Amino acid sequence: MFRSGSIQSHLSLSDKIFLLDKTLVISILVLGIISIFAMYSTDGGEFAYHTKSHIVRFFVFFFLFLAISFLKISFWYNATTLIYLSFLILLIMVKYFGLTSSGSQRWLNLYFLNLQPSELMKVGLILFLAKYYHKISSSDVNRFRYLIQPLLALMIPVILVVIQPDLGTSFLIAAGGVVVIWLSGVKMKFFAYLSLLFISIAPIAISFLKPYQKARILTFIDPSRDPLGAGYQITQSKIAIGSGGLTGKGFLNGSQSYLDYLPEKHTDFIFTLFSEEFGFFGSILILVLYLIITIRIINIGNITRSSFGKLYCFSFATAFFIYVAVNMGMVLGLIPIVGAPLPIMSYGGSSMMAMMLGLGITMSCKIHKDQPLG
Repeated sequence: MFRSGSIQSHLSLSDKIFLLDKTLVISILVLGIISIFAMYSTDGGEFAYHTKSHIVRFFVFFFLFLAISFLKISFWYNATTLIYLSFLILLIMVKYFGLTSSGSQRWLNLYFLNLQPSELMKVGLILFLAKYYHKISSSDVNRFRYLIQPLLALMIPVILVVIQPDLGTSFLIAAGGVVVIWLSGVKMKFFAYLSLLFISIAPIAISFLKPYQKARILTFIDPSRDPLGAGYQITQSKIAIGSGGLTGKGFLNGSQSYLDYLPEKHTDFIFTLFSEEFGFFGSILILVLYLIITIRIINIGNITRSSFGKLYCFSFATAFFIYVAVNMGMVLGLIPIVGAPLPIMSYGGSSMMAMMLGLGITMSCKIHKDQPLG
């Protein structure tokens, strides 16, 4: 039905449904359903605000993910620059018109959704750099003049997010961009130079950190220094995860969560709540689902024909893995608390939208894997 010469230019809707990566779709759906039960638990076993909102957002963005999947990969290739610039403009608008909460100015009020453009930039930057490196030859990748544009494309949104301030998201945006540059074939010596530059300016950068950001770093080094203040979140998170044991305390029976010892349990610390209720084995299930999603994205990158599609899929898979690792490392006390949501699981419309957008583009690479690009 799909001859290689046809380039899949005239696929019907049924053809596109047939070509969906069923394993990836089911894994996302299962993870989303688990997240709904976890959110129900954060609301004390009631269909309260967070649960209802999360259900609506998940299914709206899940169907958006499917709709995005059916668009040709050439659409994303041609629209990449516009997408990146649109997200950049939204970041600039945040500085002047953004909503402020807890000392940070990160959101735009769209009435139906408080949009956090920095979450969308995680995908926008990967798209932009994947197209950039698709267009240049491998022999030019390591020439200095071809490094200027990607570095500027990376640094501008990172700086805009840092001044919000949001160090966690700025780190994740930068990580996604660095992954694309690395996978494109840029030599390690350039990364070594940048690392030395980063280390040399780190003491200066620390002086510009907000007091609460400095406290998070000091708390990571020694959580016991302020157990009722800056160290409270991570201490309670460790207690909750440890108390879950192998099989957990049972659904809706997490004492740390229900007695309100655990703050931010519906957002950044959703994995902590799940681990307390379902224990080590439940946590392994979540890890397996994330691993399956990451592997399926890589597999799609392997079979897609264009270098743009390959670079996007490999980079997004790596970035997706980093998002998961950073959140879990944070709640386990392995890295400082940086305010990084757990993909699909955490409450938050912008994060959910960004991940479904990224996954939808990945699926587009699968359905239209034989479509060549210029």
